[in-house]
Formats: sequence, structure tokens, C-alpha cells
Amino acid sequence: MVMQRYLLTYVGVVLTLSPHHFIRAIEVPRDSSIQDELFQPPTITKQSVKNYIVDPRDNINIECEAKGNPFPTFTWTRNGKFFNYGKDPRVTRRSKSGTLSIDFRSGGRPEDYEGEYQCFAQNRLGTAISNKIVLQVSKSPLWPKENLDIQEVHEGAPLILACNPPPGLPPPAIFWMSSSMESIHQDKRVSQGQNGDLYFSNVMQEDALTDYSCNARFAFTHTIQQKNPYTLKVLTTRGVTERHPSFMYPTGTSSSQMVLRGEDLLLECIASGVPTPDIIWHKRGGELPVGRISYENFRKALRIANVSEEDSGEYFCLASNKVGSSRHTVSVRVKAAPYWLDEPENLVLAPGEGGRLICRANGNPKPSIQWLVNGEPIESSLPNPSREVKGDTVMFRDAQIGSSAVYQCNASNEHGYLLANAFVSVLDVSPRILAPRNQLMKVIQNNRTLLDCPFFGSPIPTTRWFKNGQGNTLHGGNYKMHENGTLEIIMARREDQGTYTCVATNILGKAEIQVRLEVKDPTRITTGPTDTVPKKGSTIHLSCRIKYDSTLKLTVTWLKDDSILYIGNRMKKDEDGLTIYGVSEKDQGYYTCVASTELDRDTARAHLTVLAVSASPVNRMTTFPKARPERPRDLELTDLAERSVRLTWIPGDDNNSPITDYIVEFEEDKLQPGVWHNHSRYPGSVNSAVLRLAPYVNYQFRVIAVNEVGSSYPSLPSERYQTNGARPEINPTGVQGAGTSKNNMVISWTPLNATQAYGPRLKYIVKWRRRDTRESWSNVTVSGDVNKYTVTQTPTYVPYEIKVQAENEFGRAPEPDVVIGYSGEDLPSSPRYFKIRQPNLETITLEWEHPEHPNGILIGYTLRYQAFNGSKTGRTILESFSPNQTKFLIQRTDPVSRYRCDLRGRTQIGEGEPAKGESPSHLNEAYAKNQGDIATQGWFIGLMCAIALLVLILLIVCFIKRSRGGKYPVRENKDVPLDPDDQKVDNGSFDYSDEDNKPLQGSQTSLDGTIKQQESDDSLVDYGEGGEGQFNEDGSFIGQYTVKKDKEETEGNESSEATSPVNAIYSLA
Repeated sequence: MVMQRYLLTYVGVVLTLSPHHFIRAIEVPRDSSIQDELFQPPTITKQSVKNYIVDPRDNINIECEAKGNPFPTFTWTRNGKFFNYGKDPRVTRRSKSGTLSIDFRSGGRPEDYEGEYQCFAQNRLGTAISNKIVLQVSKSPLWPKENLDIQEVHEGAPLILACNPPPGLPPPAIFWMSSSMESIHQDKRVSQGQNGDLYFSNVMQEDALTDYSCNARFAFTHTIQQKNPYTLKVLTTRGVTERHPSFMYPTGTSSSQMVLRGEDLLLECIASGVPTPDIIWHKRGGELPVGRISYENFRKALRIANVSEEDSGEYFCLASNKVGSSRHTVSVRVKAAPYWLDEPENLVLAPGEGGRLICRANGNPKPSIQWLVNGEPIESSLPNPSREVKGDTVMFRDAQIGSSAVYQCNASNEHGYLLANAFVSVLDVSPRILAPRNQLMKVIQNNRTLLDCPFFGSPIPTTRWFKNGQGNTLHGGNYKMHENGTLEIIMARREDQGTYTCVATNILGKAEIQVRLEVKDPTRITTGPTDTVPKKGSTIHLSCRIKYDSTLKLTVTWLKDDSILYIGNRMKKDEDGLTIYGVSEKDQGYYTCVASTELDRDTARAHLTVLAVSASPVNRMTTFPKARPERPRDLELTDLAERSVRLTWIPGDDNNSPITDYIVEFEEDKLQPGVWHNHSRYPGSVNSAVLRLAPYVNYQFRVIAVNEVGSSYPSLPSERYQTNGARPEINPTGVQGAGTSKNNMVISWTPLNATQAYGPRLKYIVKWRRRDTRESWSNVTVSGDVNKYTVTQTPTYVPYEIKVQAENEFGRAPEPDVVIGYSGEDLPSSPRYFKIRQPNLETITLEWEHPEHPNGILIGYTLRYQAFNGSKTGRTILESFSPNQTKFLIQRTDPVSRYRCDLRGRTQIGEGEPAKGESPSHLNEAYAKNQGDIATQGWFIGLMCAIALLVLILLIVCFIKRSRGGKYPVRENKDVPLDPDDQKVDNGSFDYSDEDNKPLQGSQTSLDGTIKQQESDDSLVDYGEGGEGQFNEDGSFIGQYTVKKDKEETEGNESSEATSPVNAIYSLA
């Protein structure tokens, strides 16, 4: 019999078509000896996502991994047709895998490989298929150049600056900046909408102080497209007229929106008006879902996470100012792509058995179900008389060897599809028992015992147990049989000792094992240590006599105060106990005797109190030994009041040591029943006290007496006394806010205890808002047993004002203090203005400034640098700096090599974006130095003067000749077509990856190697070219934004400094 190599686990109950009985699905065990022999149809274990977008600069890997026995072979289709990847030299398949790798290092266009791919894993038992993987190459189209007119607008009027970014794949992230690379401040009045447009609820004169440029960041290609800036001209009047709120987006009084189940619903309302309106959100006929909502864009946007069908309905936003209010209603419809109710599972059957595959899915609209077998529609597959398809169920009866296959269920509607593979494997395997043979089991008398007999076979074997070779099956009475083959002995007795045999049987044979059971006597301490009060210097003996089973090895261990006792010279351990000679104060404590065998253990404990020897004259108090006092008794409650009660008790015997203190403890039965807490402490001279009480506590008291020897046992508890409720007088303490991830903040606090709740139904009102903003408080109410709440969708590392207020059935506690917390940290942006200089041939100087967006508390910098000379590279050296350091010197190891440097800031989260660069080329340094030296030489100055004189003479000659009527041929001015380089029209695009230092477009190189600007009226900002574009997520002008992917070769002499567009302009001057 050939068996399957891999782990299979199939759990559940499968109904056969026979009307008389059920068949349990066969569970294939984890035992490797069985897995190595079983056949297994293919199973897809890993695949690429359905919508697979790739970077055009990377090689492409389309993943498909599968397992099976025999190991499957792999084929692919592309756009529904067989894909013969073997004929394409760029495409290879990984060994022992179906993953395709497409290599573009030798050329080729990634766009040529776009399409729909599907993987097929096949062996002789069936074929499993992957999802249809739609491969698309990321695109970042250019932004068409356009001339924007000056926007004239009256002060107080609304304004929308359209962005209209070029469509990209995936869509770009939008942010607004000025042409001087400063981010546009946004607030309740001025903010960016979800569509990328910039909205002014009302324009103010100060808005004309800057211009406004829309930027689109394409993540995959690491490029930013920049639109020409808008310029505002604000027309002022003597006074700004107040305006009624009106919606700029969406327009009108109502709109509709569709969202898919499981996605986030984002509703947005932006209103104009003077003063700037506030936005409030509501749901008609219901409450907004607590815990799943968050507000964005200064409360102009409402986000509901993980929507479901019950989130359908009408939502409305109310925009209001002191002039009036307007309302917009959004009708939300929640649709659903298919989702599983019952996903089909692998089915293993024995010959002649039956079962079923169930595929149930839901969605909106309701999905249709299609069955396939081995990747082909089941309708076109070979007829199978033992198979019947009934909608979402495939029924099998009388399965036979050879009918194994892989079935696919496809559930689809207009919003998507689900595809699941489930194989049906028909096995015939004789019984196997997976436990070791001839086991020995030792158990303690009267304990519950389990004798295991794990088995496997197909059909599923039946199991029976026998004792001492007798023919009667063990079941009932003191024995209980389990379906997994285990025999349970409910209470092991001496007469249960013997040899037990487990037999597993099916139609193909049987297997058996034997287990020998021995029942042992329990381990018991018959005489344990007792509390002892010896004098200092005396000898004591702590008893520990033990009864145990002589066939087991006994180990006796002593503990002092629950730690292992070191047996020193003054101690002796024997069979009867522990002897301590010359006891001292350090011997005082609790002593525990632990008697243990391999099967059980027993313990006994006692307290040792050492009395000091007094040198004072003998009196009654030193004649007799001192001991802890006896417990107080007869507790009584009187003078019952709203917030107090009098407790009276009768003291116990002081045992020759005066009572110094009484400790009063209480217990309440609501929050922590059975737990005693300290209430108050009183002098040993009193036996009555007035106790202060808290509202809404069901008190019970006890008293403990204390003398110089120790504490008494607690008294018996008093009767209970219930106080009336009241509103809380204090709020939770220890309130703090800290993020656990970059987009959340966990608000935590120390809850009120039972004596602080003051009433039933305790809860906490948690409030938060951004610090230094005028936005309204967000709040949520949680139950009294909760001590934290997580605020989601927060910006990275911003301060919040936090309040936590207690409330019960009787009212709220006083207004709580405001605590400042912070949302979660993130990785910092790259260090700014990273410069690499080489003042001499011995050292290299690195300088930088702190990241513009540390996104948390900056804890330092990490520098990695590596020497290289052509294709040879040295080892990478790692340096760590403090957060205040902004300069570092590298000592060169030789005068030839250059250095590559990678600098990153660090927060608690980790290292952030890098600033990279390379040290300057030595040729450039020497050349620059020589140029400087030549310019100061006398002969050079004289030569330049002579040349200037000759040019002057030539100009005079030309002037004289022309004045005499000389004629010169004049070329007619004609329109000359631009060369290809000139046809690079201003498109507003620039790349913010690391780039080689190349001459700017439209420049010429002179004889001395400098760059001269061609005649052009266009500014570099218009073209957006030059060095690396340095932008943060919000559009702020920072250091190097990100890093271009590693190249295999370095072209030319690269500059180590990341130049901004502004610096590029200066370099042209």
C-alpha cells in the first residue's frame, strides 16, 4: 500500500447516503511513518493576490506553491490560454515550485506580460487550481502642462482649487504645497477633500500670501507629479458679510453611496459659510456604531470601519454656524462580495463509503455557485455514477479506489468571487496502532487513569480492550471506552492491576498493543511539623514522617518561606524530620516538608518563632514563653449610620506579650467577594472604633490582634452591613495615553475599587481630542470592569487631551482633570540636508539636520558606510549616534577609495527612511583645486587680459567696416523644429529617487566642465527636474524622501548630496 507524505487533518461528521448510519470522516494522523506512504491529491499552499500590481523596475514573481504525493507538476494559463513559458527566455519556473520568475535585466518591457494568469498543480490523483491572478504594471502618467489663470475671489467667498491628478495604478496620494516647497496649513476652514481638491470654506486676505500647487505621489515608481501653482487675488471689501452654511461637497441636499461589506465607509461633507461652519454627523433612526467610527479632516469626514449590512441607511451631516444650518443626507447601501458560510473541506473516504462536499456562500446580490472537478466544469467531466450534484452540495455514495479528484467551488457575483479547492481521496488502509508496544503505566490508587490506543485505518477500525487475555470486552462499571480508542479507568484499584490489550479491526485486518498497569499507594505525610516558639540558642526538631509505596523512589525536600532550604552545619535532615541546632533570629519563618515520588507529592507546613533571651531581672513576662495573641471574638456592629458604624470586639489572650495594635479588615461581596482588605489600625488599648464607610458596599469586618511576637489569627467575621449608593466622588487615577502602533492611542486608567464605585452600573466616560485645536471632544462610554480604550485612525505622534470620568446609577463624578497623551510613534523621515564633504585626503565629513518629521521621540541615528573602488567593495561599518549629534568624521583607510553612506534616524519603532550618498570623486576634487589655483596665477590673468584686448580690437574693426557700407550675409530667421531633447515638454514631473548627477535638461557643457544654462524663460520649478525631489507624506520639504532601488552598476561620478529644486536653481546661476 502506497501512502501519503503530508499532514492531513479532516474533522467533522460526514453523512453517507445510507439511511441507516453515519460515517465519521477519516482523520489522517501526524505520524510520519503513515504520512510517507499515503497518496495525496494536490493542494495549493501559496499564491499571489488576485489583483497583483508590480513595480516596473523590478523582476516579476507570480507565486504558486502546492503539495501532494506524488509531488505535483505545474502548468499555467495566460488570458485563458495555455502559457508556454518554456519558450520565453525571460521566464523561468522555480525548482520544486510553480512560481514563475520574469527577469528584465537583459531587456524587455514589463507591460508585455500584463494579463490574467492561473496556475494548475496536477498529479495522478487530481488537479488543484489557483485564483485568477490579474497582473498589472504600476503606472505614473505625466501631468499635462497647463497655464492657470489667477483666481480672483472676494474675501469671505468659498473657493475650490481643483487638483485633477493624472490617473495612476494604484491611484496616487495627493498633497498640496506652495511653489517654495512649503506645506499648505489646513484647518477647519481650509482643507483637502478626499478627491484631492483644496476647499476654502471662506477666503481670507491672508490666503493670497502664498500660491497653491497640487502634488501627486506615486508609491510604486517613487515619483511625484507637480501641477502648476494657483495664484489667488483676494478682493477685499469694507466688511465681510456673514454667510449661511452651504455644501461645497457633495452638492445638493442628498446623495447616495455604495460600499462593500468588510470595507471602510467614508462619508464626507464640506461646507462653506462665514463664520466657518461646524460639522455634526448623525444616522437616521439609530446611533452611530460605537467603537467603529472615527472622524477625519477636522470632522468633515466620517469613517465607519468594517461595515456590515446593518450599517445601511441614511446618514446626514449638519453644517451650522451662528447664521444658520444646512443638512445633507447620504443614502448608504451596503453590498457584499461573496463570503463563506461553509467552505468545502477535504474529504477522505474508505471504499464503499459515502460523504458530501458543501459549498455555501453569501453576498449581495446572492452569489451563484459553480462546481469544477480537476479544473474543468463538472458538467463536462467524465460521468461518475457515485457522484450527484445538488446545488451547493456534491453527494458521494459507494466511493471506489480510483475516484479520487480535486473539486473546486466558485462562488461569484458582480462584486467578486471566491474559489476553494477540496479533494476527495479514497483510501484502503489496514489498521495501524500508533502507540508504542508493551507500555508500562504506573498510577496512584483511587486516581483516574487513561490508557491510550491511537489508531488509524480505512475504513475506520473498531477498537476493543481486554484484560489479562480474557475474552470479555471492557466497558461499563469502572471502565469507559472513548471513540478515539482510549480506555478510561474511573478509579484505579489494586484489583485493576494487570495487562491490558487494545485491538483495532477493520475489513482489511487488525492490529493490537499491550499495556501493563501497576497501581501504587499514595504518598502521605502522617506526622508533620507543628508551630514552634523556641528560645534563641536552643535545639528544635521539626517532624516529617511519611508513608509511601516502597516500589517508588521517595524524595524529601524542605522549604523555608517557600524557597529551597540550604541544609548547613547547624541543620540535620533525617527520616523523621529536620533538626536545627542553636536557633537564631534568622531561622524564624515558615518551614515546609515536601514528600514526592514520580507519581505524586504531599506537603506539611509550620511556623518557627524564635524568642530572644532577655538579660533583665526575672518577672512574670519573662518567666513564661511569649507567643502570638489569641484571636479577638464576639464582634458587634452598633450606631449604624449612612457613612459610619461602630465596631466592638472582645480581645483574646495576649500570651505573655502585650497587644500593641488591632487591625480591622473588611470584605465586600460585589466586585471581589472573599478578598479581605485593610480598613484601619487602632492602638491595642481599645476594643471599639467608629469605622468610616463608603456608599454602596455590603461590608463584613474582622479584627486581628498584634503583639511583638506576631499577629493573631483573624477573628470570625461580623454580620454584614449594606450602605446606600451615591454618585462617585473621585475619578479613575493613572490616566495616560500612549500608542501601540502608529495610528492608534491606548487610553488606560486605574479603575475604581469596590469602595470607590459608590453605586451600581459603574462605567467610565472616556473623552479625547487633539491638543491645541478647537475641535469638539470625542467620547465613548465603557463598563466599570474595563481599564483601557483604544482610539484608532489617529495621526502619528500627536498630543491629545484626555479625560476619564466615572459614572454610576446615581450620577457622575466631578469633572476630571485633563491629561496629555500621545498617539503612536512611527518610523522617522530621512535626516535633512545630508551632505558628504571631503576637506582633505585623510577624512570625510558627514553633516545633516534632524528629520523634519521624527514621528516620535528621536533616540539616535544609525550610519552604515562602505568603501568601494570600481566594482570592489569593503565591509559595511555600522555606527550609532545620539539624537543630538549631527556631524561625523570618517577616517579614510586609503586615498583612492570612495565611500557609500546610509544614514537613518531611530525612534522606539525602529529605523526610518534613509538619507544616502557617496563621497566625491578625487578627479573632480583635483580638477576643482587646479581650477582655483590657475585662476590666481599671474600668467593666467595676463592671458585673459590679452584675449579681451584682441576681442575689443576685432569689434572696432567690424564697426569701421560696417560704417563703410560693408555687407554681410544674413540668414533668414526660420522656424526650426526642436530636437528630441527640446521636445521634452515641461510636464511638471520630477523623480525623488537617488539619481546620477547629470546635466540638467536644456543645458550645455563648456570646455572647462561647467554647466551653462540655455536661453529659456522657464524656471526649474516649472519643469520640476534636477536633483531628488524631497517631500514628505504631507508635502513638506524635507531631506531625501526615499531611496532608489539598488543598481547593479554605478554610472559615472555620482554626487553624494541630495539637491533640492531650489539648490538646483542656484547651481544654474
